[in-house]
Amino acid sequence: MLKVTLIGTGNISKFLFKVLSDHPEVAIVQVLGRSDKALEHFRDRTAVSIDLREIKKADVYILAISDEAIGEVAHSLEIGSGLLVHTAGSIPMEVLPARVRRGVLYPLQTLSGILPEKMMDIPICIEASEEEDYLILEKLAHFISPRVEHINSDQRKHLHLAAVFANNFSNHLFFLSSEICEDHGVDFDLIRPLIRESYTKVLSQSPYDAQTGPARRGDNKTMDAHLEMLRSPRLKEIYELLSKSIQNTYGKEL
Repeated sequence: MLKVTLIGTGNISKFLFKVLSDHPEVAIVQVLGRSDKALEHFRDRTAVSIDLREIKKADVYILAISDEAIGEVAHSLEIGSGLLVHTAGSIPMEVLPARVRRGVLYPLQTLSGILPEKMMDIPICIEASEEEDYLILEKLAHFISPRVEHINSDQRKHLHLAAVFANNFSNHLFFLSSEICEDHGVDFDLIRPLIRESYTKVLSQSPYDAQTGPARRGDNKTMDAHLEMLRSPRLKEIYELLSKSIQNTYGKEL
């Protein structure tokens, strides 16, 4: 039985608590958080505390907290011989104190509202300072997802950067698209099938090959018309920047 303590009460902690506490080979022995209110979600199923000095003995301590807090909280913990890991994509393992066994357990997925059954193909990226700790993290990660990858801190921060482009920036473009629809009395639901098809295509072919649109085919007439339609300088700037990037990517083919 692998004993796990969770430190943090946000989306990642709630997700890990749900998945791991349902596994017969894992015992969540404690959840620590900053407030009693935040700990209510966990109180009925395990021990909880707002005092880091009351931390219970475990095999693995998972820091599922904000990036900014990881270093400070990690250095304040007294965990004996346990393995201390964080879950952040952009933070190096070395932010954790060298005096403890340390590692990283990074789920490469946006976890806001995701259901555990949707985790089956999500990569869990792990890193550890010792080979024996890699084995522990591999075991723990496989309780979450069958896809486990050894990724070092430099690779992980670039993976996180790529994820921001693929997920966060694309979602912001969806928001801008919805604003254009709303401003002109068009139902954004009409765009949703296009979004679905775009994402389906990129799962089966390279993003390079999947690109379409006026910038891809060098249709300057359509692009000029779009720029005339855009009243917002901010949207014009974004449109021009992305169109230029696409044209630069496919310049030799246009």
